[in-house]
Amino acid sequence: MMPKAVVLLSGGLDSAVTLAAAINSGEEPIALSFRYGQKHTKELDSAKAVCDHYKIEHRIINIDLSSFKSSLTDGGKEVPLDRKGKLHESIPTTYVPARNIIFLSIAVGVAESTDADSIYIGANSVDYSGYPDCRPEFFKKYEEMISAGTKAGIEGRPIKIRTPILNLSKEEIIKKGMELGSPLHLTWSCYKGGEKACGRCDSCKLRLNGFREAGYNDEIEYEVSK
Repeated sequence: MMPKAVVLLSGGLDSAVTLAAAINSGEEPIALSFRYGQKHTKELDSAKAVCDHYKIEHRIINIDLSSFKSSLTDGGKEVPLDRKGKLHESIPTTYVPARNIIFLSIAVGVAESTDADSIYIGANSVDYSGYPDCRPEFFKKYEEMISAGTKAGIEGRPIKIRTPILNLSKEEIIKKGMELGSPLHLTWSCYKGGEKACGRCDSCKLRLNGFREAGYNDEIEYEVSK
């Protein structure tokens, strides 16, 4: 029997490559997505499309983080566009307070309930927007907390957090996705929810630059792609 793994799947590029890495490692994935009060749910449509591609179980958890201070959840705050300089040097308004802490906590509960050995998350500490919950030290401490605070942990079967793209550049993530056959054309990375990706938010800019550097064509459509 293949070991089970819970994979956090937003529907974005990074999480899709992470799912492909889990499958390539020989694990049976349970994909976990969240409807958390974000302004649009285009990524959830992409997450479903990715799961349909792989024919795997997909669970969507409903939680309400709409009162949290973030331009991804607060209708009165605009997503920043065309930010200059190195994107990781300041934490942008798209940061959702404690989001990974909350998502991982639910993933731990799902993992214990399904006898999964590990949790995969597509966090990245190289080409990213400065989020504090995407750093190696965060995951190290969180794994220690899981070990101390779960039945699996105290019985000597600690649930592991897997971060297969944590130390990769966006270029390397895209190359890894291509090598693993990840359906990147089904993913959605834009912070805005238009018919086409905006090409101007942090996430679009990182994705576009990554595809250029990797030497591949990004098959999704953009309003601006320069």
